[in-house]
Amino acid sequence: MAVPQFDTRVLDAAPNLGALYAKAALTARGRGGDLPDEHLARHGVSVDPAHLAAYTQVCRLPLSGVLPATYPHMLTFPLQMALMSDRSFPLALPGLVHVRNRIEMLRLIGADALLDLEVWAEHYAQHRSGAAVDLCATVSAGGQEVWRSRSTYLARGAKAPEGAPEADIEVAVGELERVAATWRIPDDAGRRYAKVSGDVNPIHLSGLTAKLFGFKRAIAHGMWVKARVLGALAGRLPDAMAVDVSFRKPLFLPSTVTLSTGQAGGGWDFAVRNATSDTEHVLGTIRPL
Repeated sequence: MAVPQFDTRVLDAAPNLGALYAKAALTARGRGGDLPDEHLARHGVSVDPAHLAAYTQVCRLPLSGVLPATYPHMLTFPLQMALMSDRSFPLALPGLVHVRNRIEMLRLIGADALLDLEVWAEHYAQHRSGAAVDLCATVSAGGQEVWRSRSTYLARGAKAPEGAPEADIEVAVGELERVAATWRIPDDAGRRYAKVSGDVNPIHLSGLTAKLFGFKRAIAHGMWVKARVLGALAGRLPDAMAVDVSFRKPLFLPSTVTLSTGQAGGGWDFAVRNATSDTEHVLGTIRPL
């Protein structure tokens, strides 16, 4: 079997996300072709303690000497954005919707560790609503992989290459009737998370900017909701685990939502739903590795 060939470009610093969004908007038209073969990487990355503290505060996660399972996404996301905003990426970044995210925490990561990051795109797939692609990331410490993730993005109305596989964006959970918590999500939740994460996608910032992309109000970041769930389950999670979520329906801001949980497979199943309509916003599973 032939080994896939790719080029790895190592960056000296994290890309500026605001500049990448502007670049993506200016080059959105006329994209197409195959996924780029290029991988992007950074080496010897240290965690800023002040940023980690701000992240844990906005996501209501415990602050300790190890990184929350969702935190490495903060480090790899700018590299993924650099990949998607480049003119060689076949799907226009404005309008891409994050529909699934799977994180595998292979072991606890010390907050003082030096980390090597690498990202790439794969699995160009067809979907009934358009085309989907996976943005993959891996994090290593001391030469060993300690974390990996796969984020699936959907481009509505786009067309995948002929013969592309079907996208798999669903996560199955069991019956979840027990409400573990009720959260009132304020209208500034998107702006607060954007300030920490750098994810300044206009759909999260205000009702005015969200309407430009077809949303009636601003919507919460899916990765913020995922982190909130892990914060609610802090102290009851395995050290090595897989956290797989499907982002089902937009969580409009402000909203009141419920978190329902149930033990399953040595871990948890969970659902975040609208407290009034019962609309499913996030479904997920947590399983030990």
